[in-house]
Amino acid sequence: MDRPLRVAALASGRGSNLAALIAARLPVEFVLVGSDKAKAGALQIARDAGIPTVAMSPKDYPDRVAFDRALFGALADARPDLLVLAGYMRIIDASVVEAWEGRAINIHPSLLPKYQGLHTHRRCLEAGDTEHGASVHFVTAELDGGPVVAQARISVGPGDTEETLATRLLVEEHQLLPAVVRAIAAGRLRWQGQPTFDGAPLTTPLTTADL
Repeated sequence: MDRPLRVAALASGRGSNLAALIAARLPVEFVLVGSDKAKAGALQIARDAGIPTVAMSPKDYPDRVAFDRALFGALADARPDLLVLAGYMRIIDASVVEAWEGRAINIHPSLLPKYQGLHTHRRCLEAGDTEHGASVHFVTAELDGGPVVAQARISVGPGDTEETLATRLLVEEHQLLPAVVRAIAAGRLRWQGQPTFDGAPLTTPLTTADL
């Protein structure tokens, strides 16, 4: 590719992972940041960085499919090469996801396939796990079920709470997600019907050190 990778992002909250992507000064062009919440902090982070934004409310649409088609249609109009779900908290209709196969990644706060969905820190503690982490995966119709490409791990101590786990894990997320996007921009990490890294099928998740 003789131009920067064009990246769009979706976020529902404060946008800390988006801020980490922007701060990493990646060899990419951010073309749009979208949200399902008009007051999401991520939108202000994008505006402060000069990135176009779009916000749509699910309440303005008759059903989830109609909303997803509208929002993802706006994303498609920005012609991104890669879509990054950086704290986007809605389940996306399978028919909409299909069109983005191999072009969308998500970061999830668990060591997938453990703890798909919400409340991952609580579930980790309730299970008595000694290790927790974050995963970046390609997005498929299955919630948090696409092929995992990279993970970061932290130990769980006896004094840990949901809050301390979340705080410590976020530091790792802010390194992991930019590293994955950098690898995609460099052509090292690709989707060829499955994830490949440096030309070989990816059989185990990468770490930040690998990237």
